[in-house]
Amino acid sequence: MSDTVKPSHTEDDYFAKEDAEKKRKLALNVHKAMAADEARRLKDLHRGHCPNCGQSMHEVKLRGVEVDICFACNGIFLEAHEVEAFQGQINEGRRGVVAAVLNWLKPESGQK
Repeated sequence: MSDTVKPSHTEDDYFAKEDAEKKRKLALNVHKAMAADEARRLKDLHRGHCPNCGQSMHEVKLRGVEVDICFACNGIFLEAHEVEAFQGQINEGRRGVVAAVLNWLKPESGQK
């Protein structure tokens, strides 16, 4: 007679589940790393470009606040802190800020 003990099905199932769980966690970590890398790649690809037309944005100081402007389509991109700075100026009674921003958006004479 052989002294070899055959593992039970329950034991086989346990190790199979453990192995599957390790592989699942590994796949999840790889997926998270790929998602983070893709987000970084997209951010680097689009940083500094107009979300409307894709041309380069330029930082310009307007009433003491740096704003990003696209001179190709006259778009302005305001980050949250820039909006708050303008809101603060409006709250202080400097209502000319909104008019100044709108004036920047007007095309030069002869353009539409």
